[in-house]
Amino acid sequence: MRKIIESTLVSLDGVIGDPMTWVNGYFGKQAQEVALAQLQVSDALLMGRHTYEMFAATSDAGTGAYNEKLKSICKYVFSSTLQRADWNNSHIIRGDVADAVTRLKQEEGQDLVFYGHGPLGQSLLEHHLLDELHLWIHPLFVGSGKLLFRQGEKTALNLVSTRTLEQGVVILTYQPDAD
Repeated sequence: MRKIIESTLVSLDGVIGDPMTWVNGYFGKQAQEVALAQLQVSDALLMGRHTYEMFAATSDAGTGAYNEKLKSICKYVFSSTLQRADWNNSHIIRGDVADAVTRLKQEEGQDLVFYGHGPLGQSLLEHHLLDELHLWIHPLFVGSGKLLFRQGEKTALNLVSTRTLEQGVVILTYQPDAD
């Protein structure tokens, strides 16, 4: 069975919204290498509408292996409102998230990586479909924006590993507690 791995950029004050406005000084060569390594062992990317729109809008601006992999990888966009998904190799999934993701996990293939932690991430946690969370903690306070922390079902996590990048970003890897 394929694993679903969430990879989310977070500021010290818990902001995950609009990372393109605050992450630039921290997403250097080493961060791109780590992100690329995850994409290379994944054959699809899961996204909610907001994350999809953010990435699709900036997809032509980047260069290099990471950006090329982002462009080519299969993208599943979970949305009930998005009318079109024109970014290369993108597919809109409507309806029951838990059912659709369960089917994707049961298919043959590599891991599924998930960017962001909006309503889709919350749903994956609540339905026990998320296998790992990679929280990229950035050494800055953003001050306002969409927060990672919000009301929802309580989920216990087990710390699996930590990694510190040269820009001071700490990647905390957690697995949801099986109990």
